[in-house]
Amino acid sequence: MKYPSGINKEFKKFKSYSNRGMNLEQDLNDTNAYYLNQELAVIYKKPTPITINKVDYKSRTDAVIKEAHFKIPSTTDYNGIYKGNYIDFEAKETNNTTSFPLNNIHKHQIEHLKKIYKLGGIGFIIVRFNKVNKTYLLFVKDLLLFIENNKRASIPRSYFEEKGYIIKDGINPRLDYLKIIDKLEVNYEKSEK
Repeated sequence: MKYPSGINKEFKKFKSYSNRGMNLEQDLNDTNAYYLNQELAVIYKKPTPITINKVDYKSRTDAVIKEAHFKIPSTTDYNGIYKGNYIDFEAKETNNTTSFPLNNIHKHQIEHLKKIYKLGGIGFIIVRFNKVNKTYLLFVKDLLLFIENNKRASIPRSYFEEKGYIIKDGINPRLDYLKIIDKLEVNYEKSEK
C-alpha cells in the first residue's frame, strides 16, 4: 500500500495468542488443583531446591534475588498420593513431531523413577508433543524397557502410541491422567519389579 509523502508501512502477520500461557505444567497444576478440591488425590509440583547467594534489598518489602544456584539435582516434577498409592512423575514437552529426545530426562530422574517402581509406587512420565497437540502417559516400566532395549537417543512417538496412553484434553480436570491409572490399576503389575 502506498501512503502519502512516501511513508512505507509494513504489515505483520496476525499471530494467535489464544493458547499463550497454556503449557503442560500449567495444565497439570490446574488438574492437580481440581483433584485436590474434589478430594480425589493430593499431588503437588515439587519445588526446585536452590541456594540464594545474592539478594538486592531495595526496601523492607521489596527484595530481589540476584544470584542463586541449585543445591542438588531435583528428582521429578510431581508426587503425591491417590487411593493409597504413591505417585511420582516427570512432565516434559517437545516441539519434535516424531520423537521425544531422551536427553530431556536426566539420568538421575530415570534412576529415581526406577526406585519408585521397584518399591511399589506408581511412576510415569507425561510427554506433550506440542506441534501435534498430543499428550501421552508412559509408565516407568515401559520407559525402562525402551531404554534397555534400544540404542536410540530418542523415543519415537510411535512407541508412545503403542505402549503409552493418550491423555485427552478436558475442562475439569484439564488432563485427567488418574483416569488412566484407574483403568490400569488391576493391570499395574507391582510384582514384576
